[in-house]
Amino acid sequence: MKLTDKDITLKGDKIIEHVPSIKDKALRINLNENIYGTFSEIGAGQETVRHFFRAGGSSGTIAKAMSAYDKDFSDAIYGVEDDGRYVTESRLKKMLTHEVKIIESRLKRDKHPHKMFFSYANTVATIDFAKQFKGHGWVGIKYQVEPDEDYNEIILHIRFKENDARLQQETLGILGVNLIYGAFYKYNDPKKLLRYLYDHLDKDQLEIDTINFSGPRFADVDNRLMSLQLVKNGMTDAVMFNPDGHNVLPAAVLYKKNILALRGSFRPVTKVNMDILQKSHEMFLDENKVDKEKTLVVFEITLSNLRSEGEIDERDFLDRAELLCSIGQTVMISNFQEYYKVVEYFSNYTKARMGLAMGVNNLVDIFDEKYYRHLSGGILEAFGKLFYRDLKVFLYPMKDEDGTIINSENLKVHPRMKELYKFFKFNGKVVDIPGVKEEYLEIFSREVLKMINKGQSGWEHMLPEGIADLIKKNHLFGYDPKKLLPAHTDETVENT
Repeated sequence: MKLTDKDITLKGDKIIEHVPSIKDKALRINLNENIYGTFSEIGAGQETVRHFFRAGGSSGTIAKAMSAYDKDFSDAIYGVEDDGRYVTESRLKKMLTHEVKIIESRLKRDKHPHKMFFSYANTVATIDFAKQFKGHGWVGIKYQVEPDEDYNEIILHIRFKENDARLQQETLGILGVNLIYGAFYKYNDPKKLLRYLYDHLDKDQLEIDTINFSGPRFADVDNRLMSLQLVKNGMTDAVMFNPDGHNVLPAAVLYKKNILALRGSFRPVTKVNMDILQKSHEMFLDENKVDKEKTLVVFEITLSNLRSEGEIDERDFLDRAELLCSIGQTVMISNFQEYYKVVEYFSNYTKARMGLAMGVNNLVDIFDEKYYRHLSGGILEAFGKLFYRDLKVFLYPMKDEDGTIINSENLKVHPRMKELYKFFKFNGKVVDIPGVKEEYLEIFSREVLKMINKGQSGWEHMLPEGIADLIKKNHLFGYDPKKLLPAHTDETVENT
């Protein structure tokens, strides 16, 4: 019997996941007689549909392919955007909805009872001639996996990293095929679907910074978790979601805003966090050129913080997100360990005023040289990036072991950093938050968390109004009423 390479395995062989080629993906969809839909691509050629045409058998998949490049044509087909822009999520959604309506109206169900209709669309801007703006775009698909089922939707925002328009077009085409293939064949595992978007692509080519799933097949998907996956997988450095829990495009939220950022674990959010927010916000709004209507407060959680106990606990992450959203906050999950990287990131989208609200320990860490050894310019390079913009640090005091209140006047940094700290302090870059209640300095979220986990009482008063009730109602952070200790035990008063 003649053996083929498929019949032979050798000792020591490793299992390698087979990644279908782009042609194979397009061909598999083309050969499925029930997958049928439209392609609408604006701004970077018809790169996605090109793969389906070339794979063969495309007549069974492509009902229509179009590019409405002229703005008047585009407006006549999809309507006029309120802001006059074309590379927006709103535009993409209008494209998807419009094309689905057309295919539903023109292809009758009695004639096509088994067809699973879809509409794929993208609206993008590739790199400009000066190569200053690298380009970005919105990509999405609206589709069925059963003929009589409602439509599902996957919408994502991308940023190009390549410096050539032709390469960006090719990258977009590959991404489009991956998205369509994943939508039909990987929808049962959205986390894997995210990773498969980069099949035959490199993270140096493309960044995905926002994604949202909706529809019957994604009814159980929490899009905040999908955002977390984007950062965890290295697809982007930061993601954001609004108080409604919806993923939002950072560029749109941060654009030309005055930004006040608070970094923390928020595990759970305490009275201290809210005190820092309220007092620093008042001080920030008193600054020159800070318009309240154009000011955004951001609660930032770093990925390293989420990994504080090893692997990321998704339930723990969602518990934090739920509490922060319940108090009306915009949340950013980032891959930035150093503060200067946060400021650098914000500076990509705004030139307005910035503020960082933090505790004394955080500021002392900022002046620790060991965090900047990877920079050629060391701590001076980091501080140049941190304070180059019109930035101010609002400092929340702490209580020392001996009961002394530590603030900007008496905090201790490394002797070599003393004069550098004095420079920033003298120039008003570091200011104290006044009027702090001393009892707040005894509240630590890690202690609250321990008390909740142990079933102790007394932690409720350390949290903002309504937060304790929410934790108990939804059993957040491991709260279990069955674990409650009797009020008279010694353990009950520990750490309160």
